[in-house]
Amino acid sequence: MIEEILSLPRHDESSKETGLNRIKRKRMISSIMTGFFYAGAFGAALLLTIFVAFVIGQGFLSVNPDILDSLSSIFFNTLYLVVLALFFSALWGIPAGIFLAEFAGHGKLTKWVRMAIETLASLPSIVVGLFGYLVFIVMTGSQWNLMAGALSVSIMTLPMLASVTEDALEGLPPFYKLGSLGLGASRMQTLIHVELPACFPRIMTGLILAAGRGFGEAAALMFTAGMSTDIDWSNWDILSQSCPLNPFRPGETLALHIWALRTEALDPNAAQIAGVTSAILMLVVVIFNALARYISWRMEKKMGGI
Repeated sequence: MIEEILSLPRHDESSKETGLNRIKRKRMISSIMTGFFYAGAFGAALLLTIFVAFVIGQGFLSVNPDILDSLSSIFFNTLYLVVLALFFSALWGIPAGIFLAEFAGHGKLTKWVRMAIETLASLPSIVVGLFGYLVFIVMTGSQWNLMAGALSVSIMTLPMLASVTEDALEGLPPFYKLGSLGLGASRMQTLIHVELPACFPRIMTGLILAAGRGFGEAAALMFTAGMSTDIDWSNWDILSQSCPLNPFRPGETLALHIWALRTEALDPNAAQIAGVTSAILMLVVVIFNALARYISWRMEKKMGGI
């Protein structure tokens, strides 16, 4: 009996040591995994910084006024096409996401719609470009134009916006909707005035991703938007083929221009012009992302009453 009593403290001490060892081991594993995640995030940020700095630095080493002047029309075409593509993507994609999140439920129709969206998101851009060429160019009997290019790009970005909108609405805390309905608002009033503004930062993320796809797309635009541009900045007759705002005129974009310079190389200074074009395109994407993030941040602060 005495021996059993004397052995109890020793057993407790060994249990305490075992427990402390487990805690130390778990803390060590947690520290290692935390360091691993930090290293991954830092590595991604460093890689992006090096890539952006290299492209912009290499481009601006070759910049001169003549090159910038030759790229002004192409730069405008790129912005114009992205704006048109975002308009059609938002026009189709955001309502599709709202339908899936708020009205569709989980029936057979919803499964088919989700499968169609996932399939559409995985289509190669060259296939979408050929589809756009057949539908928006051949079947309409028109020539290459920015509108056909914007519609083709919107087909590729529509699934992204639909999925982002659906996830944003489904991930919203339920008290937003329940509180609004409890105060007497209708379902549509709750959706328009409460849920969508609260989801705006996440929807803005989808728009940023869609815009990035539009800025960098080349394969689909090769068959739809064309690889030439003729803009007269003094002509503002929107029906004229040389009017900058006419969406039914051919319009080469920056990404297409880079592809043409690096493959055809008809200009003796093709490498320098391609470097400057790449730097401009990179700057446009970075500035657009920064502005979109700023607008999203301001909207989020406004919604939070800050």
